[in-house]
Amino acid sequence: MLHQKWFERGLRILAFPCNQFGAQEPWAEPVINHYLRNSLDVEFDLFSKVHVNGHSSHPLFKFLKSKLRNSKFDFIKWNFTKFLIDRRGVPRKRYGSLTPPLDIEDDIVQLLEE
Repeated sequence: MLHQKWFERGLRILAFPCNQFGAQEPWAEPVINHYLRNSLDVEFDLFSKVHVNGHSSHPLFKFLKSKLRNSKFDFIKWNFTKFLIDRRGVPRKRYGSLTPPLDIEDDIVQLLEE
């Protein structure tokens, strides 16, 4: 929904499956991709499965966590943590897994207007 609405203005949504949270993504990447594309009809960019916590964390998530620390945790607490990054690649905000994507639309629009 957000992807379709704001894509032409520059919004890009990047999804990184991760199996570190209750083994919620145990499937192989082709299965995950097929499910998301065909069952949920997502159009955003889907990347390979990664680790987001621990010594084997993907460098992107090491970077994001170092720039936007959660007030209580240095690690990503659960699936669907969201990071808002501006056009220059600067991490601007971090949202927990319980924050619905539509709740960050105003922040997205503000960055798109910069």
